[in-house]
Amino acid sequence: MSEKGKLYLVATPIGNLQDITFRAINTLKEVDFIAAEDTRQTIKLLNHFEIKKPLVSYYEHNKVVKGNYLIEQLLLGKNIALVSDAGSPGISDPGEDLVKLAIENNIEVTMIPGPVAAVTGLVISGLPAGRFVFEGFLPMNKRSRQERLQQLKNETRTIIFYEAPHKLPYTLKDMYNAWGDRKIALARELTKRFEEVIRCSLFEAMERFQEEAPKGEFVVIIEGQDEELLVEQERNKYSEISIEDHVNKYIEEGLTKKDAIKKVAEDRGISKRDVYSTVMKK
Repeated sequence: MSEKGKLYLVATPIGNLQDITFRAINTLKEVDFIAAEDTRQTIKLLNHFEIKKPLVSYYEHNKVVKGNYLIEQLLLGKNIALVSDAGSPGISDPGEDLVKLAIENNIEVTMIPGPVAAVTGLVISGLPAGRFVFEGFLPMNKRSRQERLQQLKNETRTIIFYEAPHKLPYTLKDMYNAWGDRKIALARELTKRFEEVIRCSLFEAMERFQEEAPKGEFVVIIEGQDEELLVEQERNKYSEISIEDHVNKYIEEGLTKKDAIKKVAEDRGISKRDVYSTVMKK
């Protein structure tokens, strides 16, 4: 039985061809063939660097059939490079599914790192980059989209999205309606000649792109919810209920009196002793 091949996830430039790494070029030259999300796009890259390798299409609508084919080839000992349209494969594209299949079949998977639009946009946005969450593209279904935005309403980390230009005005409006105003950065044409980062409020961005047609693919970076405001809102919820009723509520839900007092103290941001003394006075 032949030795299994290896799956190489090869990051490619997100705009500027000079961003490709020597290792990426060498890997693309050395593998048996290349699986590409868009062969028309990838052939331009290969021609530029004079790389002549067979191309196989692998994208969202053929990933089941082609995924099984690629696994068969890997099991036969072929080494395969997987590339996306641009950037790092496996992020918001079907490469994720191929990685899972390869791992299930005990096929070695490795990454040739390189550009990622989400991280590039984040670090030049001016918004907090120490903690962030990447959401990719929002659901196209209106109800699912609104549900996702509601789920993210109280997210305190910086949030990163991808968005197509024709959908951007509707996305900004949905975000404003769900979250209110926040700081936002919109990065387009990253690493290219006309790279632009628009830093403003969500309301200002919504107003701007109601009047102006967006151009280029966007990375949308939005500040998370203010943690102190969330804590204050949470505590204000209990301002109209007495401490005793608050404790009884948790006891009715099945907590012991001791645990109920502890929970009420946490909810209200006060000491357990204060809760205990108030309850004992009744």
